[in-house]
Amino acid sequence: MSMQSISARRMGVVAITTAIVALTLTTAYIHLSLGGFLFTLNGLGYAGLAAVLVVATGVAHPVVSRFDWLPRVALAGYTLTTIAGYLVMGPYFGLGWLTKAIEVVLVTLVTIDLLRLHGSPTELGRVIRTSLRSAPPPART
Repeated sequence: MSMQSISARRMGVVAITTAIVALTLTTAYIHLSLGGFLFTLNGLGYAGLAAVLVVATGVAHPVVSRFDWLPRVALAGYTLTTIAGYLVMGPYFGLGWLTKAIEVVLVTLVTIDLLRLHGSPTELGRVIRTSLRSAPPPART
């Protein structure tokens, strides 16, 4: 593999991660700006998941690499739960629908990123099972 193709691949990783983090922080900001307990918790959850995704993408450590799927799957699940909660509870207004559109794009990008990393849902499932199976046993107290 040439240096040029490695650089192009790395730029693709940086671009998709940057887009995911930007959309996540945008959604976090919108929720935080709405006030109220649930909106604030939702915004803080998004901000925390953005930070964890940056760590998972940027830190070259064996444990982080083994669980690189976890922040992405957690972010997709959190986002889908937020969308479902909005559809069930409301309140329905323009900014809410804009936020849901951002979140749909976010889930789409996370799915693309997971497929880029693991190739297929079957392979992702295998990676998840392997990383959980090979985890060290909990320490005894």
